[in-house]
Amino acid sequence: MEMLASSSVDLIVTSPPYPMIEMWDATFAAMNQEIAKCLPDAPMRAFELMHAELDKVWNECFRVLKSGGFLCINIGEATRTVGNEFRLYNNSSRIVSHCTGLGLVNLPNILWRKQTNAPNKFMGSGMLPCGAYVTLEHEWILIFRKGGKRMYRTDEEKSTRRQSGYFWEERNCWFSDVWDIKGTKQNIVGSGTRERNGSFPLDIPFRLINMYSQHGDMVLDPFAGLCTTNIAAIINGRNSIGIEIDRALESCILDNIESYTVEKSNRILKERLDRHLEFVRRHMEEGKLLKYENTFLGCKVMTSQETGMQLQELGSIDISRSDEINIHADYTNCFHQQS
Repeated sequence: MEMLASSSVDLIVTSPPYPMIEMWDATFAAMNQEIAKCLPDAPMRAFELMHAELDKVWNECFRVLKSGGFLCINIGEATRTVGNEFRLYNNSSRIVSHCTGLGLVNLPNILWRKQTNAPNKFMGSGMLPCGAYVTLEHEWILIFRKGGKRMYRTDEEKSTRRQSGYFWEERNCWFSDVWDIKGTKQNIVGSGTRERNGSFPLDIPFRLINMYSQHGDMVLDPFAGLCTTNIAAIINGRNSIGIEIDRALESCILDNIESYTVEKSNRILKERLDRHLEFVRRHMEEGKLLKYENTFLGCKVMTSQETGMQLQELGSIDISRSDEINIHADYTNCFHQQS
């Protein structure tokens, strides 16, 4: 991340490799060979060495974040048997400890409850007491801010903030501390480090980008993977940077980005507007009034803060390749309920 200037990023949304999850062992061992030596006999030492590698990234995240900017980290705990001992490795608290030590402010975190259809809700001794362990069915989205609240001093800054708003009913859902979102898992062909990818679903960065940034902001993902964060940034009219050390993922990244055509990206925004229109319809059927109008979107809204909100329609996406993957997106009109 040395190529990024200090205080140049508005929002970081990322999901790093999870320490003590077996699929990431090789990735961590490539960073520090001592990790592989410790895993069989000194798992807590391996756990700490893995986090020491992540700490380097969190240090850089602190450096590149602007004052008032946010760092959002999706991380799960790990359970693992080493020797004859099964135990929990608490990744979230280790990251919170380091990031708050840097000076980041930890705000209320989000519990991502990953929907599962698995019939077995426990591990260990079956139906007999004192030997079973609960199954982890959630991950964390840790929320940090650098410094105090973001300041809006000029009329232009205030206008962009209003244009970047979200619907009242979205706020009520997104700012809950429990998210029920189905997880995703993609198989990867051709990567030298792993066969599976633990990408979070698009809905997670989509929400976070709308909650903690505004149109034109710079969003960073230092563990880009298949660039899900960057795709969410494009759809929502943000600039973005994704950093990925596994060059073998390049073709998978391109396939993933190219799958989000202009039509598909705009459909995601249109569905967002349609959900709001359905909320308005149900609300009015119940005899409740919405006294504010958003003329940009052509619809009723609950609060005056929503009257300046705009959804930018994507006009084109151009992808070019050199040493990097470069994406240029152009935006045309504001979505309207009749468009």
